[in-house]
Amino acid sequence: MAPLLTLMILKGKTTTTERMLYYSGHTRRIGGEIELLIPILRQSVTYNDVDDGSTVTDFLPAERARGITIQSAAITFHWPPRLTHDDGSPSVHSSPSTSRPLTGSLATNVTTSHTINLIDTPGHADFTFEVLRSLRVLDGAVCILDGVAGVEAQTEKVWHQANNYRIPRIIYVNKLDRDGAAFGATVKKIATRLHGYPAVCQIPWWEGGRGRFIGVGDVVNLRGLKWEEGGDGKATTTYDLQELAEVEKSLYEELRHARVALVELLTDFDEAMVEEFLQYDSDHLAIPGQKIAKSLRRCLLASGSARLIPILAGASFKNIGVQPLLDAVNDLLPNPTESPDPEISLGATKTILKGLPGATTVQESTSQPAKMKGRNSDSFTTKRSTGGARILDCCALAFKVVNDPRRGVLVYVRVYSGVINRSTILFNTSLQVSERAPRLLEMHASEAIEVESIPTGQIGVIVGLKHARTGDTLVSYPGAKLKTVPPAPLNVLQLRPIDVPPPVFFASVEPESSSAEKQVRETLELLLREDPSLQVRIDGDSGQTLLSGMGELHLEIAHDRLVNDFKAKASMGRIEIGYRECILSPSSQETRMFDRDVAGRKGKAGCSACVAPSTAEAVNTSHSTENTDIASRDGNLITVSFPTLSPSGRPKDSSTPPLPSHLSLSAIRTALINGASAALARGPKHSFPMHSTRVTLTLDPSEHTFGTDSTLAALTSAARLATKAALSSAAQKGGTVLMEPVMNVVVSVDEASLGAVVQDISSVRGGHITSLDDSSSEIADPRGEDLPLINVNKVYAPPDPFGTTLGSGDQGTGTSNMPRSITAKVPLKEMVGYMKHLRSLTGGRGTFLMSVDRFERMGSMREKLVLAQMRGLQM
Repeated sequence: MAPLLTLMILKGKTTTTERMLYYSGHTRRIGGEIELLIPILRQSVTYNDVDDGSTVTDFLPAERARGITIQSAAITFHWPPRLTHDDGSPSVHSSPSTSRPLTGSLATNVTTSHTINLIDTPGHADFTFEVLRSLRVLDGAVCILDGVAGVEAQTEKVWHQANNYRIPRIIYVNKLDRDGAAFGATVKKIATRLHGYPAVCQIPWWEGGRGRFIGVGDVVNLRGLKWEEGGDGKATTTYDLQELAEVEKSLYEELRHARVALVELLTDFDEAMVEEFLQYDSDHLAIPGQKIAKSLRRCLLASGSARLIPILAGASFKNIGVQPLLDAVNDLLPNPTESPDPEISLGATKTILKGLPGATTVQESTSQPAKMKGRNSDSFTTKRSTGGARILDCCALAFKVVNDPRRGVLVYVRVYSGVINRSTILFNTSLQVSERAPRLLEMHASEAIEVESIPTGQIGVIVGLKHARTGDTLVSYPGAKLKTVPPAPLNVLQLRPIDVPPPVFFASVEPESSSAEKQVRETLELLLREDPSLQVRIDGDSGQTLLSGMGELHLEIAHDRLVNDFKAKASMGRIEIGYRECILSPSSQETRMFDRDVAGRKGKAGCSACVAPSTAEAVNTSHSTENTDIASRDGNLITVSFPTLSPSGRPKDSSTPPLPSHLSLSAIRTALINGASAALARGPKHSFPMHSTRVTLTLDPSEHTFGTDSTLAALTSAARLATKAALSSAAQKGGTVLMEPVMNVVVSVDEASLGAVVQDISSVRGGHITSLDDSSSEIADPRGEDLPLINVNKVYAPPDPFGTTLGSGDQGTGTSNMPRSITAKVPLKEMVGYMKHLRSLTGGRGTFLMSVDRFERMGSMREKLVLAQMRGLQM
């Protein structure tokens, strides 16, 4: 098996992805024809370029119409390109001049091909969930920056999300061919905004020192790479250091400075580099490039929080720098053998997958000595844990679901253990159902190749699963059958779930006629299965169907897909704000019994519940204990208590009856939490979802269970009824208050527009300005890490020949064009339609990013105003 890497392109830079596909032999021309590597029958589909609105990875009609990436696209290719296809026929790029790496860092004459799973993600803030679920299954990532704009607010947000998963990353500074490009200033921005030490591995080659961008200086191998102007990027000229001294003296001098800075930085992070430095008599230039590359790799893999960040340069649209970027992916980013073992939970116990008896994980082959992974790395095999009898054949995470008009429902999975074979029976531990995997695919954006299996570490697609959703864990075990449940602990094994951010906008969806209601309902179910960041609820007063999402564009795209892709006969109302409701006082304990037939089967169970106000700090810091389990759901805390049972589920004394034999403690816990969550979805007074509420559920087997009549569905219903009664009691006792989403807004404007925008935010929109800065960001790391600031004066960055517009020390551009960053807290209601207004204030140059900061209680006057506006009244 060829070495495998799974990486993601952060910020959705589709142009770079298209070039990668071209140079790897996947397309016949740039932005052109994708050639699927299918034995016997080879299929071809023609695409144009990104700016034409038609690309390989942006294949949805809405993506092509808007020229943006809306959903992540997965594609598998090989780098360096393979000489032949699997059927033995020559590949597109099988000529000797293009079948080997163009500018390999470790060895330019080695042709071992790596398999790369690439995911191109959206850059718009409304589609953050697409990035989150892709981050969950990655081994490494490439963050692509605009060399003119530098580090933007959305870049910081995605970067810190990647920190949460400790994903090794490299940065590619793109668009250096554009006027105003400032590589050096961007490097310094990386240090101050992303809180990492930039390891400059390439520097731009400006013609004559101040002319157009024509290539890069390779700091690792001390050479210059020059691309032919107007070509397709294949024709390059390589200059060693001595030749550069004659051809481009300024690049020669700067390359020497860059090598010294790179070696000095590596010695701060890598003890092995200190030894190499001393071995070569403290000569920075004498250390071989192979040693530098290996040191970079060690530092990158050891620094999951991206404290050291390799930096590369290029201009993808001009076909400059993409092949060295692909070489860096092979040389620096990890394959599945080097990624941390995935976290799993077995009920209330958290562990790693490798510790499960019989689990297979990707391991380096033991037949040869371990080597650093470059293009000459060893292949890898699977190795089974010997901690006990084999109980697990495979374990995978479903991270995306797509409804394909030709193939049906496609479930994207990342296999963490074992192999998924065609027709394998998979047990969904999240839904407790089994399904057969009838067909398996290897995806190439909208096209696919049918395969027989998906091995460990690989990303693939299962066709035909009827129940699997985003975040579900799929396992296979010896002797699996469709109507059987796996033995403990496999039946409760859960990979780390994918967090779904709360929606903050909603709009009504109305069928055009009563006959279209069923079709609209079924279509909405398909849409929600594809995108869990969308939510649907029925308004109890009006009976309207309300669709909630992450932003205005998110809901607009959802409506387009609903009507144009799924052909639903429905219309969407005006976009509104998703408020929350909060109780002001605690309730007394309420006990409710559920006793009725469900689907012809008797169901009877009881539950006690009480509710109380909570705080955001309590939601974030509360943890389960020995006698209670605590779950956080949409800003609420749900505590489940079994006072008469031990942690294992057995009675504490002989007077307490045991749980019904057909129910496990973990299944009961999940059922009760689901019931409370259902009750919290609708507030007692204004019908908005509850927030900042703590629910305490108590179950006593002697009072609340009734043998075989106590089903999981009955327990869920009992918990819902008890929680609903407790909410009503609290509302009657102390009332409720509305909460509105307050956004963390980062506005980027030039100096000339700063005053007008600050005035608009603080006076007109009632926002609170938290900072005015041109070099730092207030977007916090989701892990809450207090990362130290980096002294930018000690960061190496090559000089920018044309002056820079990215920092406060800019020269020659005038202060009126200096970019400034405004960070503020603003109610979401005041941000609806803000982009149009911002463009009018800034002459079309302003941009902004916003994310939910918190939900904040309204004052009584503002609550009355909001309620009146919602009811169509005039105040």
